[in-house]
Amino acid sequence: MDFPPHVLVFPLPLQGPVNSMLKLAELLSLAGLDVTFLVTDYIHGRLLRYTNIQSHFSRYTGFRLQTISDGLPADHPRSGALLMELFDSLKTTTKSLFRELLTSDRLSSDKRRPVNCIIADGILSFSLDVGKEIGVPVIYSRTISACCLWVFFSLPKLIEAGELPFKGTDLDTLITSVPGMEDFLRRRDLPSFCRSGDLTDPNIQLYMTERRDTTRASGLILNTFEDLEGPILSQIRTLCSNLYTIGPLHAHLKTRLAAAEKSSSSFSSNSLWEEDRSCITWLDSQPPKSVIYVSFGSLAVMTKHQLMEFWHGLVNSGKRFLWVIRPDSIAGEGWQSQIPAELSEGTKERGYIVGWAPQEEVLAHTAVGGFLTHSGWNSTLESVFEGVPMICWPYFIDQQVNSRFVGEVWNLGLDMKDTCDRVIVEKTVKAMMEVRRDEFLRSVDRMAELARSSISEGGSSYSNLNRLIEEIRLMCKEAQRC
Repeated sequence: MDFPPHVLVFPLPLQGPVNSMLKLAELLSLAGLDVTFLVTDYIHGRLLRYTNIQSHFSRYTGFRLQTISDGLPADHPRSGALLMELFDSLKTTTKSLFRELLTSDRLSSDKRRPVNCIIADGILSFSLDVGKEIGVPVIYSRTISACCLWVFFSLPKLIEAGELPFKGTDLDTLITSVPGMEDFLRRRDLPSFCRSGDLTDPNIQLYMTERRDTTRASGLILNTFEDLEGPILSQIRTLCSNLYTIGPLHAHLKTRLAAAEKSSSSFSSNSLWEEDRSCITWLDSQPPKSVIYVSFGSLAVMTKHQLMEFWHGLVNSGKRFLWVIRPDSIAGEGWQSQIPAELSEGTKERGYIVGWAPQEEVLAHTAVGGFLTHSGWNSTLESVFEGVPMICWPYFIDQQVNSRFVGEVWNLGLDMKDTCDRVIVEKTVKAMMEVRRDEFLRSVDRMAELARSSISEGGSSYSNLNRLIEEIRLMCKEAQRC
């Protein structure tokens, strides 16, 4: 019997990459491929607790959820300052377990061929080593923007040119060693770890090898679309010719589910946090485009001072706001008991706070007129697709680059990085929601239309996904002949 190709999908075990690559896994399942989705035990536990992943994916007979250890204790936070420990543990512990899993017979059966293609997050470079060792092709998937990936690729050039490490406090000096970004990329727009002033910084070492490692893979999947990042994609193609731009993935999946007449209503997100849906009811009672949605993602941690500055700025702006404050997102304890009366009163009048929200649904809501965001790539794409202008307050890694492109290159919002002052927050919110509202709405509407076109039949992302699926089938046939 001729079984379909068997793809193993291995995301980086963090909210954003898991969310994005689970959507890719469903697109492959929808195309009739067998898919094993490999997650760490920690991620597996959160998926089972907060999502209906098992019941939702039961519609795909070829889908299977498989677990692997990340080597860290269950109570490790896997975020903030301790995030680097996760990367170290994956490299030291998970690599050998990954090899053992692929060389065992646990992933195949009499109804399922062995894995004949691996799609892994590009930061998990050991997956490529294992793939080459056992003769299984590896396609990298990056869930960050193309523009940030290109900066990673350019790190050796920055060092060679003496632009890294930089000295002094002038963060507005232009960076000229990233091809295609010479006119607008500043020191402050580089990934956050570039400010360490130390080339031995573990983050710099981690991302320094991106250029070499990525070009060794059989292809590169990016969650983006040609009309958004075309010039930078052209730069990346000089090193990785086999590039699959198939985003925005969240919308692409919904489009294909609709075409296949399969409802996506039973599964609105792949959240690792419990969603508070009461915020949708609150949004239903607000006027069109009147609310600014505030969320700094799944990893960012704020100080109490930063929290209060944002809170004062939002309340003082006079605008309605929906704010996601994760239970673990504020450093220290006791801030809930120290909220000034004017903030409590202002929030009661015009605001709503939840621990986590169904973000795709929130951004698609008619009441939302702006997004104050950490500039994570999933959040950025979701905002782009729904035509919601952004205020960017990036936290780390890729977000600094993304926010510069949002503000300076795409004109889809305002970049507020490196500031946390109530007066600036108030002024920036008013600028987006009032002063420059029409300008931004025109700009985001244009880009949203281009995003929709990319995932429609014949569009660039639509065609690239079809090409990816066909080339995986071809890999399977070639493996059979060997």
